[in-house]
Amino acid sequence: MYKIQSGRPIDKREEKEELVYNFLDSLSVSYERVDHEALFTIEACQKVDEILGFEICKNLFLVNSNKSQFYLLLMMPNKNLSTKDLKVQINSTRLSFGTADLLLQTLNLTPGCVNVCSLLFDKDNKVQLLIDEDILAQEYFGFHPMLNTSTLKVNVSDFINKILPALNHEPIIVKIP
Repeated sequence: MYKIQSGRPIDKREEKEELVYNFLDSLSVSYERVDHEALFTIEACQKVDEILGFEICKNLFLVNSNKSQFYLLLMMPNKNLSTKDLKVQINSTRLSFGTADLLLQTLNLTPGCVNVCSLLFDKDNKVQLLIDEDILAQEYFGFHPMLNTSTLKVNVSDFINKILPALNHEPIIVKIP
């Protein structure tokens, strides 16, 4: 059975995961954590959502048609993305999901592990952060710490006031119906 833990794990974790804990601790962000088997879909995340008491968001890596602009979209899990609607909001060409190779090259991650802290790897600000406005209306924000074997829960006010400024990626707030 999964169990809620406060703060970073006691045991040594992979370097990328440790990077997230170090980042959050350096910002004095309080967080809860649930460790679990690897989760690759929103449906698989539902059990963890129930334990944490809220729904973690979808994290989608998108690219424009000529692969010159990359996007990280954070959206509510119960919504379906219309790339046609989104491209209009952000004044982009046709959008598609980025390939595993592009994800690895751009954010140093594999599919299933994309999260807002992956922007720590984007030192050149090649990735534009997009946030569904409904994410910011929630009490909590959840994400995987670079690996999809844990889920973290932080207060949205810490996400907005501490995490986002420290990531140095000015978000575009979008409306996903």
